[in-house]
Amino acid sequence: MVETRSKRIQKKKGRTLRTLALILFLMVFLAAGAATVLYFTLIFDLPRLTTLKDYQPYIVSEVYSDDEMVIGEFFIERRMVVPLSKMPKLLTRAFVAAEDARFFEHQGIDYWRILGAAFRNIEALDVVQGGSTITQQIAKSFFLTPERTFTRKLKEAILAQRIERYLTKNEILFLYLNQIYLGEGAFGVAAAAKTYFGKSLQDLTLAECAIIAGLPPAPNNLSPLRHPKKARERQLYVLNRMVDRKMITPEQAKKAEAEAVRLRPKGPKGYLDAPYAVEQVRMYIEEKYGKELLYKGGLKIYTTINSRLQQAAQKAVLNGLEEFEAREGKGKGKGQVQGALVALDPQTGYILAMIGGRDFSASQFNRATQAKRQAGSAFKPIVFAAALDKGFTPATVIVDEPFSYIDVPGKEPWEPQNFDRQFWGPITFRKALTHSRNVVTVKIAQTIGIDYLIQYARNLGMKSKLEPNFSLALGAANVSLLELTNAFGVFAAQGYRAEPILISRIVDKDGNILEEVEPSAIEVISSQTSYLITSLMQSVIQEGTGQRAKALGRPAAGKTGTTNDNRDAWFVGFIPQQLVAGAWVGYDIEKPLGAHETGAVAALPIWLEFMKEAVAGKALENFPVPEGIVFVKIDSVNGEPVGPKHPAKSGKVIFECFKEGSEPPVN
Repeated sequence: MVETRSKRIQKKKGRTLRTLALILFLMVFLAAGAATVLYFTLIFDLPRLTTLKDYQPYIVSEVYSDDEMVIGEFFIERRMVVPLSKMPKLLTRAFVAAEDARFFEHQGIDYWRILGAAFRNIEALDVVQGGSTITQQIAKSFFLTPERTFTRKLKEAILAQRIERYLTKNEILFLYLNQIYLGEGAFGVAAAAKTYFGKSLQDLTLAECAIIAGLPPAPNNLSPLRHPKKARERQLYVLNRMVDRKMITPEQAKKAEAEAVRLRPKGPKGYLDAPYAVEQVRMYIEEKYGKELLYKGGLKIYTTINSRLQQAAQKAVLNGLEEFEAREGKGKGKGQVQGALVALDPQTGYILAMIGGRDFSASQFNRATQAKRQAGSAFKPIVFAAALDKGFTPATVIVDEPFSYIDVPGKEPWEPQNFDRQFWGPITFRKALTHSRNVVTVKIAQTIGIDYLIQYARNLGMKSKLEPNFSLALGAANVSLLELTNAFGVFAAQGYRAEPILISRIVDKDGNILEEVEPSAIEVISSQTSYLITSLMQSVIQEGTGQRAKALGRPAAGKTGTTNDNRDAWFVGFIPQQLVAGAWVGYDIEKPLGAHETGAVAALPIWLEFMKEAVAGKALENFPVPEGIVFVKIDSVNGEPVGPKHPAKSGKVIFECFKEGSEPPVN
């Protein structure tokens, strides 16, 4: 009886144990099944890793000056991809120390790091440290959304382990350091080095490497440009971590801590030292190659801009406008006076400097290329050069007297007036240009013919609309500063015209040349005509309306220009050292600058300041005299030759230049 009862108890216990075991088995089975289902659910839509092998991120396109200084950038994500082999060892060590000290030891997930982070977060009652490895950050950056969910973290862990099997540690580090966002619009370490320090990666110091490596947890909040104190704390943290991991010595850390780091000041996004020129580049590339290649393709665009001359031009324009405002008592604000300057190499057409306004951030309208304004007397050298090819000489005498002309049929006769409202009587061709006599200029244009004058201007490169009436001779046509300066470049280049060039070469991210522009020039007027008009414009500076330019202290030729009511002020001039420049001052909404604000007063000082800087350190040169030019003594007043039998009636004798065969006979 007892044995029977004992057996029953044992059997009951056995059944209970079997039931519990079965339940436990079922629970484990269900858990494993659920885990399997969860795993396959998670991996079902996980992306393939093949894209990591063919890393093609958006890369910044850079614009360079002629001395290969970066003057502009175009980007959606400011990134330059750099091979790991070209990154400083101290930089990669700094990132590993700060972000994933056991990076070379784990297989994608650092369980000790996760455990340590959990304890620290519990201790602080806040999330003060994350447990993600560099590989996990790669998984999140390339394939996952930034949402903070348990499911996303599981996917991240699975991807991290897959990535570790698919890529080498160096390949992972390469992707991470080029992909990571580091604040201020900079993606990747190369862009960060440029953004914060204006340096290439190879030039970074340990102190700078530590600052960059400290940014990932909160790039904008730790930016040294915005929060220098926080950035300093992170820098010290990174240096201490490097010492702990024996990546650097304590002495190296102390030296880095003591280094005075120089930050690059924040500037306009993408447009650095030559914004108006960079904007011209943008419009050209976008139209020809499209936005996709411009903003994502990593182009290298080489321009003809000279960084030293560009800086000199910027300074000259701003100083000139401030001096104008001081003279005229004009305050700053809406409707400010504007200025522009463009400088070219007349032999090649290379644009060496371009200022399109006083402040690009306030107005992107380029007054050097887009604005069309009346040239005034700055157009006259074209008239006089055309006349030299029609038989006029520097000694030709024209009468400066009241003159009327029916310019437009059916309208009242036009009576051109001189600036001083006076008439000087018979004067030489040279004197007429030197003192910018309007009446004589119109008479010359009438003699050579308006159609001939227009064609002559076209040959010099003038592309704007030129109306066939004689007010054209006085600069009534609306032209751009660039085209007028380029026309003067023909005189400076001994008769050869070169088309203006801003972009010299475009190279894609793989080093393929997409476009390369070689300068070319064609002869459009003779070297003799070029020399004669240059000599006449030298007189403008030595004796006439451009005398302020004598302060340059070396041979120069140029012409002032002032329009009706002093709405526009111009000066265009050149020197023998292959440099021609034009300056303009005026209001966007055309209105008078002021009663005394002529080209000589408002524009010439800008040109002069720029030229002084441009020629600094250069030897003095004279304009070369071509073959076919002869010099004859003449009376400077009446243009008659002076000889033993014909002394100067005025007592003023000069050596005048002539094309050989056109000189007056000397008796």
